[in-house]
Amino acid sequence: MTTIILEVDNRTVTTHFILLGFPTRPAFQLLLFSIFLVTYLLTLLENLLIILAIHSDGQLHKPMYFFLSQLSFLEMWYVTVISPKMLADFLSHDKSISFNGCMTQLYFFVTFVCTEYILLAVMALDRYVAICNPLRYPVIMTNQLCSTLAGGCWFCGLMTAMIKMVFIAQLHYCGTPQINHYFCDISPLLNVSCEDSSQAELVDFFLALMVIAIPLCVVVTSYAAILATILRIPSAQGRQKAFSTCASHLTVVILFYSTTLFTYARPKLMYAYNSNKVVSVLYTVIVPLLNPIIYCLRNCDVKAALRKTIHCRGSGPQGNGVFRS
Repeated sequence: MTTIILEVDNRTVTTHFILLGFPTRPAFQLLLFSIFLVTYLLTLLENLLIILAIHSDGQLHKPMYFFLSQLSFLEMWYVTVISPKMLADFLSHDKSISFNGCMTQLYFFVTFVCTEYILLAVMALDRYVAICNPLRYPVIMTNQLCSTLAGGCWFCGLMTAMIKMVFIAQLHYCGTPQINHYFCDISPLLNVSCEDSSQAELVDFFLALMVIAIPLCVVVTSYAAILATILRIPSAQGRQKAFSTCASHLTVVILFYSTTLFTYARPKLMYAYNSNKVVSVLYTVIVPLLNPIIYCLRNCDVKAALRKTIHCRGSGPQGNGVFRS
């Protein structure tokens, strides 16, 4: 499809972009479509099962699993923002996306990424309280506080995305903007702008550092205190049990932070398209697929709840639907 251009005040205004995606032979496009479709459907199924298991099992109505259900809900939308358009482009010669569609995809993608950064930090804080202050844990991590923290994660994500969009959406894009990516991301858009985007780039870089650095400091500080506490436990069995409660979360944090940090915590001039496409596949496709598996492999309670959810689909939900401290 030819990109539509309008003339406004002697300047061209682009109404569509072209997503270059993964330029390969048609046969390989079909193979990629099949792989990414299966991955997308499995990701949705895994996260949905975790949400259902946590909701239906009264033993999992606790803050840690409440935040895990929030993470699963978040990642279902996170992959849905990217995957359907990417899958459609594998089967179509028309890889265009409207300006409004591109900005909408970017807005929600940034919202979910920023929300996940903060949510992972909140989950680390929850583990810190549980291990370092176990007697006060029920008093501190109340239902109200957990709901407030979860709401705060979403609010911060929405506001961060809104600020970024104010600067990016007002840029002018001329000619036939071809985005060398498989979705509308910030750096590729900045690179196809036909005006000085240094202000938008600076705002994006500053907010990226804030959204990454502050939660990362919370995670590092929490786990430093957790490690110090675990090392003071006299029995090896006690140390192993304490560490096992946060091993899954720590693995997820390392996977998500390492891949996204490579992409977003650096200026546009350091942006390399080919390497970023590969890394982007990791955190938009692979990591959301692996996260539920990681939590299930390392957590016996989740595995048991999942077995009950799968084998007892006809039975009614257990518990009163309110998580316990």
